[in-house]
Amino acid sequence: MAEALQETLRRFQSAAVRQSGAMDDLVRRAVFGAADEREQARWLIWEIGQRGGVRPASIHELYMARGRGEAPAFTTPAINVRVLAYDSGRAIFRAAKRLDVGAVICEIARSEIAYTDQRPAEYVAVMTAAALREGFQGPLFIQGDHVQVNAKKYAAAPEAELGAIRTLIDEEVHAGFYNIDVDTSTLVDLSKPTLDEQQRVNYERAAEFTRYIREREPPGVTVSVGAEIGEVGGKNSDVHELKAFMDGYARTLKRLGVAVGISKISVQTGTSHGGVVLPDGSIAKVQLDLAALKALSTDARKTYRLGGAVQHGASTLPPDAFGHFPKCEAIEIHLATNFQNIVFDHPKLPADVRRELNEWVKAECKEEWKKGDTEEQFIYKSRKKAIAPFKRRLWDLPAETRAAIAADLEKTFSFLLEQLRVAGTRGLTDRFVKPPLQSHAAPRAVAVAAPDDAEAGE
Repeated sequence: MAEALQETLRRFQSAAVRQSGAMDDLVRRAVFGAADEREQARWLIWEIGQRGGVRPASIHELYMARGRGEAPAFTTPAINVRVLAYDSGRAIFRAAKRLDVGAVICEIARSEIAYTDQRPAEYVAVMTAAALREGFQGPLFIQGDHVQVNAKKYAAAPEAELGAIRTLIDEEVHAGFYNIDVDTSTLVDLSKPTLDEQQRVNYERAAEFTRYIREREPPGVTVSVGAEIGEVGGKNSDVHELKAFMDGYARTLKRLGVAVGISKISVQTGTSHGGVVLPDGSIAKVQLDLAALKALSTDARKTYRLGGAVQHGASTLPPDAFGHFPKCEAIEIHLATNFQNIVFDHPKLPADVRRELNEWVKAECKEEWKKGDTEEQFIYKSRKKAIAPFKRRLWDLPAETRAAIAADLEKTFSFLLEQLRVAGTRGLTDRFVKPPLQSHAAPRAVAVAAPDDAEAGE
């Protein structure tokens, strides 16, 4: 019982055990085990990480240092890990370790939690295990991406929708999400006559959620909170909107008695989530307004001492675009769909799996097939909904298939880490981010059978 858990924990103090097939077995229990097994496996992974140098952390202080001019320009990649989460996470941390990267975020959005079947506690366990398996050490930045208010639900029942966001925040902070992007930009009303009126509901609700987070963050942790002034896929942002939001947000924080606000601000500069898919299934070229991004990021730093502006919806941009983001001094860039595409379109993905996945999409998501879209467009837009029903099938792919996919993911991650200038940020990150030890009480124990110590690397 409790003794078995403690014995397993003692054995995982060995780096050789952490970086063996024993970790693979443990993380599988954390995802697919029975309820008691999952709870205990997740506790073990948390405690192993705390002792093994992989602790969930907030990137707030690093971003504030950038806002003060104490850190060079870099753009942190925030990677949405949707599919093949453990293999994808391992690929991220292999690349990060090899390139001496400290500034990298793993994240999942409110919408993704449902269609990928990854609740926060599972997500933290899988990302922690992936880092431990690859021998990565340092702060582990896990983020709640687009903790977003649904505008239609808010209009119909505002308190119910805000309550749902508060419930999610509680779950994420408790699990170890110490970076949360509050997204109330859906409530911006461009029909109002002044910028302050357009942004008012956005900045007031963002400030209220900031207070809610500050009241719940654990001792020794200042959660990195992000806000957003322009909904992705909508009107491009400008510095006047930034001023309207930030001035109103500061007034509201003061009224609420909150001393520490956001560390970054998300803006819209021409991208859209998933890109714009053409009839043949390819992605249209994006007209990205880099001048606006640079102006917004510069103003965010110099005027408001934030880390800078955040770029969303960027993973499907052409390779030559990514080097521009550090030059524009964007503090963070959100990347998702292309990694999903690498998995779903990989030549090593078995033909029967691809066929069954596409047939499932056509049968179960047909109400999403927009008039005028080709089958290729429809499948591209909707296949993310198959991630949850095919989750175990993909985890159970042959080891050589998963290794081939992960190798291509790692190449892509490595390219991005270098282009975004976060290679070599390990020391800088450790200078400003010092996550405290947070040991949790052991769960009520039905004994977890100890994973095999034998080396079982893939």
